[in-house]
Amino acid sequence: MTTIPAERVTGAVAVIPCHDLDATLDFFRGELGFRIDVISPADDPSTVLMSGHGARIRLQRTEASVDPGVLQLLVDGDVPSTPVVAPNGTRVEFVAAEPGIQIPPIAQSLTVSRLADSVGFHTGRAGMTYRDLDPDRQGGRFIASHIRIADGGPVKDYVHFHQVRFQMIYVHRGWVKVVYEDQGEPFVMHAGDLVLQPPTIRHRVLESSDGMEVIEVGCPAEHDTLAEHVITLPTGRHLPDRTYGDQLFTRHVAAEAPWLPFRYAGFVQQDLGIGAATDGLAAARVIRPDAAGADSWPMAVVDNEFLLTFVLDGTVTLDLGAPASRQEALVSGDCAVIPADQAYALRAISADARILEVSLPADLEPRVLS
Repeated sequence: MTTIPAERVTGAVAVIPCHDLDATLDFFRGELGFRIDVISPADDPSTVLMSGHGARIRLQRTEASVDPGVLQLLVDGDVPSTPVVAPNGTRVEFVAAEPGIQIPPIAQSLTVSRLADSVGFHTGRAGMTYRDLDPDRQGGRFIASHIRIADGGPVKDYVHFHQVRFQMIYVHRGWVKVVYEDQGEPFVMHAGDLVLQPPTIRHRVLESSDGMEVIEVGCPAEHDTLAEHVITLPTGRHLPDRTYGDQLFTRHVAAEAPWLPFRYAGFVQQDLGIGAATDGLAAARVIRPDAAGADSWPMAVVDNEFLLTFVLDGTVTLDLGAPASRQEALVSGDCAVIPADQAYALRAISADARILEVSLPADLEPRVLS
């Protein structure tokens, strides 16, 4: 196989086969606004090179039966829902040039995910492996992932950004070196640290330790990851007050954060700082028993859009009241997503337990039952 150096490549052309070259040419020229650049040969044309809308196409006359393919045109504003078909059979679809964020309506469900029972980690972007913590994805509204890099070193990542409503990364094990747009030089996140990645902030994962693990929560579940071809990182600027999609970039450093009272007596929390940065949209906190040695939360129903409880260390028993009415023993790596109509409590919380709680909205309003 011959490889052509990238610097010798000057452009790209999509080949569109057709039987009736004249009719297909008239369609792309008259109906879609493409212009003729080259036609050959003059006495009996068989190819026409055309350009328009940032694309180049080559109409190629052929007698063979060939799939005529699909051409998508990017459209500003309202998008026609019905495609058109060229005389040669090419399907021309119209898609939004800037699709924005599509957030599905929520469909809450109870999910209990155990690390030992999981189907394993699958390979995702940039060589990282992913475990889906919430396969139901609450109707497609949320995604929660347990992400690993087994073998440390440089990560095959590139500068990119996400079209999201909300996204956070919490380091569970090991360390990872990252860099963010207008947030200074690259920095290392250690276990217990977190970043809020506000919408469209450019960033890149640079390197990691062996056995690095993070917990990522985002909305919506399916969202675009866009490569950035213009901005390079670091930018040489540190703009802590810059907003991205009305959110502030936030970096929580666990070693510097105080432990404060939790909503239930006998427990303390580290607030991971994203409540203020998202103007109350979301919150994340790490919870542990305080010095008094409390080992249970009261049974309560917690009004929420999304509520994830991930066991970082130790053991707990998830006591589910109505409507589930059962108990689930959870260990490190296990988690649950609790819908708003599900009563629950945590019991038999070990003294060494550390629990990550991620919630939307930031301020939960529990209705204690017992």
